[in-house]
Amino acid sequence: MSHAPPLGALLRQYAAGSALTCDPVEQGLLNRGYRLRTTRGRYFLKHHFDPETADPAAIARQHRATQRLADLGVPVAPPLTGTDGRTVAVIGGHAYALHPWIDGRHRHGGQLTTQQCGRLGALLGVVHASLERVMPTQGRTPARPTDVTGATEGSAGTGGSARADAGGSAATEGIDPARGADPADTFALIDRLLAQVRRHRPYDAFDELARHRLLERRALLERHADRRPPQGGSVGWVHGDFHPFNLLYRDGEPAAIVDWDRLGVHPRAEEAVRAAVIFFVRPVGALDLAKVRAYARAYRRTAGAGPAELAAAVHRVWWERLNDFWMLRWHYERGDTRADPQFPAASALAVWWTREYDTVCEAFAG
Repeated sequence: MSHAPPLGALLRQYAAGSALTCDPVEQGLLNRGYRLRTTRGRYFLKHHFDPETADPAAIARQHRATQRLADLGVPVAPPLTGTDGRTVAVIGGHAYALHPWIDGRHRHGGQLTTQQCGRLGALLGVVHASLERVMPTQGRTPARPTDVTGATEGSAGTGGSARADAGGSAATEGIDPARGADPADTFALIDRLLAQVRRHRPYDAFDELARHRLLERRALLERHADRRPPQGGSVGWVHGDFHPFNLLYRDGEPAAIVDWDRLGVHPRAEEAVRAAVIFFVRPVGALDLAKVRAYARAYRRTAGAGPAELAAAVHRVWWERLNDFWMLRWHYERGDTRADPQFPAASALAVWWTREYDTVCEAFAG
C-alpha cells in the first residue's frame, strides 16, 4: 500500500489496540484517509498531507472547534485524544488524527426530498450560528481564498472525501478577496487557456467543449463586466468546504459533517450559496430552484441572515462562477483530469445562471 501510515506508532499513541485491517479510502488533495479496524474498534485515520492544511496547530484548532460543536449537538466526528493529551500525532514530520468511523452515505440534492433540503439548510445555519458561539471573535479578518481542492467521491468515513465543485474562483490568480475577480485578469486567463486548448493533441471532445465554453464565457463577461461586486458583506467562521462529499447521511438524516480543513473566517452567506449550487445543480447545468428555496429559507431562519445578505451573496458567487476556470486549469496546466466529469454541468451552470439571474436571486432571498 503506497503512503502506508506508521500504524504501530500511531496506535500506541492513541492506545487504540492492534491493527487488523487498514484500507485506503478515496483520496482528496487535502488529506489521505484510511479505514482502520483494530482490536479496539473501527476508526478513520486521517493523514493531513497538503502543506496548506497540515500545520499541527491549525489542525488542533479544528479539533477543538468540532469538539465544541459536538457539545452543542451539531453532528460532527471529533478526533480521539492520544495518551499525551493531544489530538494530533506528528510522526516522521507528518500529521495524523484518529477519528471514530462513521457509517453513512453521501447524498447529492437529487437524492433529497424538499423537506430534507430544508433540514440541510437549517443544519448549515446552525453550524454558522454555533461557530459564532465557540470560535474566537478577535482577529476576524477574512482569510484569503486558496486553491479549490479535489474532485473525487469519498467513502463513508470521516474525511475520506474530496472536494466536489465548490466553484469558488480561488483558483483564479490575482483575486481581490474583497471584490472578486477582475474581468481584465479573466480575459487574459481565457486567452491563455484557449491557446493551450489549441495546442492540445490529440484534440478531442473535451477540447471542443472547453473551447466553446471559453468563447461563450468571454462573450458573457464582455456584456456583464460592469457588474463586478462591491465590497463583501459580513464575515464569520465557516466550515469552508460544505458540499455533499463532506456530509454523511444515515437513515435519511445527517450523521456527520466532516473535513474541517478549510475552517476559517469568510462571508457566511456565500458559503450557503456555494453549498446550494453544489448540492442542487442538475446534470444539464440548471439549479433545482424548488429545493433551493426550501434550503435557503431554512438557512436564513437558523443563521439569522436576511434576504439582502443572501441576495448580495448570490451576486458575488455568480460573479465568482462567471470568472472561474479551475477545472480547465487542472486539465491543461496540471494535467489533472479528475474534475473533467464535472465540467459539462458546471460550465453550463454559469450560462444558465446568467440568463436566470433574477429567478435565482428570488429563490435564495424571496
